[in-house]
Amino acid sequence: MCKAASRLLPIVVAYLGSHSIMTFLVMGLAFIGFGLTSLNLLYLIRANIELVYQHGTVALLDGALQQLLELIVSGVSGLAMYLVFKVCEHILVAKLLDQHGE
Repeated sequence: MCKAASRLLPIVVAYLGSHSIMTFLVMGLAFIGFGLTSLNLLYLIRANIELVYQHGTVALLDGALQQLLELIVSGVSGLAMYLVFKVCEHILVAKLLDQHGE
């Protein structure tokens, strides 16, 4: 992790820990982002690989390689959204448990 991210992460988590409504909003946006980036992702990757398998180098030169890379980036961004969702979930659950004395 780079130095800027390692300094920024505790600040963001502390901010989200003290603002429950903002945490809930960020969690909702991350959920929507995850859904949008992962919708039919596996089907599109499978279709892309089948295209390359059937047509070979011609398909790669026509943009199949770029499309595959874009699909992989979309998958990684979906994973990032999922991680943001889980962090927000953890913060909210910990805050709820602390409020109820458990």
